[in-house]
Amino acid sequence: MPELTQIKDIVNVLQTSKVVAVVGFHPDTTRPAHYVPEYLHRRGYKIIPVNPTLAGRHMTFFGHKAIPTLAEITETVDVVEVFRRSDKVMDHLDDILAMNPKPRTVWLQLGIRNEEFTQTLVQHGIQVIQDRCMLADHRQYL
Repeated sequence: MPELTQIKDIVNVLQTSKVVAVVGFHPDTTRPAHYVPEYLHRRGYKIIPVNPTLAGRHMTFFGHKAIPTLAEITETVDVVEVFRRSDKVMDHLDDILAMNPKPRTVWLQLGIRNEEFTQTLVQHGIQVIQDRCMLADHRQYL
């Protein structure tokens, strides 16, 4: 599995994915880490918010309580969408690799790139999209 850069491959991910775990989800509706997943939810994706500071609170987002880590997810995830700074994504590598089954795709949002992270995921058979916005790509191509 390579890093995906071709538009046809990105469109394929958007069309075939149904469940998106959002690492770094934020409750503030003005932040991209909230309004991008909200947009995707409104387009029929199941959104699982991942944020340890929100976990355990009596709040739901798009019908789901926030969970502390990817390890807490008990269903198949198609895409792990990451809203963390480039220098923080390695903090989530072990969590992603421990998922069973592993996600098909890890999507690093606009402005987020990490070559070591990407290469490690690719070596484990996970395709990666870096430095792109799921909302913008969905609007443009679907």
